[in-house]
Amino acid sequence: MASTSASTPATNARPVEEGERLVLLDTLRGFALCGVFLANVYLWFSGLMFRPRPQVEALMQEASWMDTVIHQAFGPLIGGRFITIFAFLFGLGFAVQLGRAEGRGTSIVPVYARRLVVMLGVGLAHLFLLFQGDIVSTYALLGFMLLLFHKREDRTLLLWAAALIFLGPTLWNTALRLPQLLGSPGAEEAAKAAMERSQALRAQVLEAFSHGSWLDTVRVGAAYYSGDLFRNLSVLLPVVTGRFLLGLWAGRRRIFHDAPQHLPFFRRLLGWGLALGLFASGVGILVGQLFSRKIIQPGTLPWLPYVMGPMRHLGELGMASAYVAGITLLFQRDTWRRRLAVLAPVGRMGLTNYLLTSVLGVLCFYGYGLGLMGRLGPAKQFALTLVLFALQIVFSHLWLARFRFGPAEWVTRSLTYGKAQPMRRVSVNAPRERARPSAH
Repeated sequence: MASTSASTPATNARPVEEGERLVLLDTLRGFALCGVFLANVYLWFSGLMFRPRPQVEALMQEASWMDTVIHQAFGPLIGGRFITIFAFLFGLGFAVQLGRAEGRGTSIVPVYARRLVVMLGVGLAHLFLLFQGDIVSTYALLGFMLLLFHKREDRTLLLWAAALIFLGPTLWNTALRLPQLLGSPGAEEAAKAAMERSQALRAQVLEAFSHGSWLDTVRVGAAYYSGDLFRNLSVLLPVVTGRFLLGLWAGRRRIFHDAPQHLPFFRRLLGWGLALGLFASGVGILVGQLFSRKIIQPGTLPWLPYVMGPMRHLGELGMASAYVAGITLLFQRDTWRRRLAVLAPVGRMGLTNYLLTSVLGVLCFYGYGLGLMGRLGPAKQFALTLVLFALQIVFSHLWLARFRFGPAEWVTRSLTYGKAQPMRRVSVNAPRERARPSAH
């Protein structure tokens, strides 16, 4: 970016118009949102992640064959894979905004910073009032990191992404466990006490979410987030930033904008992504089985977490890459493009639909809703989630037939640009001048 552009006021900044959007990216975002919804229902709204491991294993021993298949397939095919795509697309979106700002000769920093602040407000409200697994607030905070990298070379972006994804969690986890590793007096007892507090807190969360009032879920959820969940998320912060950087790199290279010219790249990405993703997932399953059968013990292999952490992220990144490459390749065929593009309106209203998944999950599974937490097996959970997501697809199509933005997108855009954005679509019979996007 030229030095003059950094000082140019962003007076002509405006939201992206419909004709400027890339349908493939909206489709990928809609696809990722479906997977995120499935993962949130399976792990969070079912109560699974709050139960002790022995209890989960006992439940699965009595499960139907279909529930067992879904339980075993969740890790390799869904867990962490779709949220990886979501983060990648966030970084790619930044690259698109950066390119538009450079094309206008303006700085991206003022508008992008305002957008992140607005997102942070929305995310914090979502987090503390409804769903403590919120990612909007995390993305808003880490989004500022992209401003530190937007002038870096492509090679630098890739090196930082690899380091953050594969080394960052290991180094951070080591720092958290340093007293134990150094054999500090009382470190083992402190770690054991922390584990007991964590288990007690998870039991409180499960009880509050299953049977409590809205106020109970807010109170206990806040305690869980500030303790257990925040500590776990902090290990993932470098990974999320690394995924952002991969998206920034892809957006700069215009790989998706010029997808037909990059088909060999996407074919290689599909092959390598599947191979590495399935290999890493297979190693994870094998180690998990060895632990379950007591063949290996955590205490006898202190180095194992330092291998399995990067292996887990390799599995997530590999399968996510394969999904993205596969959809991109299918999108080059007219028949598949028409089928897949049904997800594009969901992606265009990504923030609205993400928040809506939380509302639907809470209303179906929490105690002050239908109270289904702990009462449905994995197969019924997935069936219900897919039905709800199908309704979101219909809602998105109907809404965007009448309006330019989703409700949450309209709020964030209006606050970001400091004025209410035109919401209703211009009639096709309106004069041509009114339908043409303004350049200022």
